[in-house]
Amino acid sequence: MVVARHHGGIVIFATFVAAVILTIVPLPDWIAMLRPEWAALVLIYWCMALPNRVGVGFGWTVGLLMDVVRAGLMGQHALSFGILAFITLHIHQRVRVFPLWQQSVSILVLILVHQMLLLWIKGITGGPPQPLSYWLPSVTSMLIWPLMFLSLRNLRRRFKVS
Repeated sequence: MVVARHHGGIVIFATFVAAVILTIVPLPDWIAMLRPEWAALVLIYWCMALPNRVGVGFGWTVGLLMDVVRAGLMGQHALSFGILAFITLHIHQRVRVFPLWQQSVSILVLILVHQMLLLWIKGITGGPPQPLSYWLPSVTSMLIWPLMFLSLRNLRRRFKVS
């Protein structure tokens, strides 16, 4: 029997910690609405790079952490991140072979689904309607994806995360 040894769990954890920190850093109002969905981007990357290690349960856990950090309705990010991880795991083999610009378009769609789920939950709970600027993080996430992908891939290779 061959036992697979996993390496670099601390690196995966550190990238999620960095994403949460980037999410809670205070910014001026005019730029805060452009903040990419850092935690969702990191989750998508690790689901595509290591689908056997990072999955729906991991997404659910990170989502619960985001619920606490953003002081929102408990479970809304958990549900959204769990579904985001599920979709990413389902399509990861196709998206991984795309060039970076096509991956960015896929990221736009995934982040739009994530934001739509959050908006749906806010609507069910009686939250106020969101302005059009609500959708800007999807666009900035798409634009930042190539840099994020290359950075996380280099980090994964340097620390031999498997």
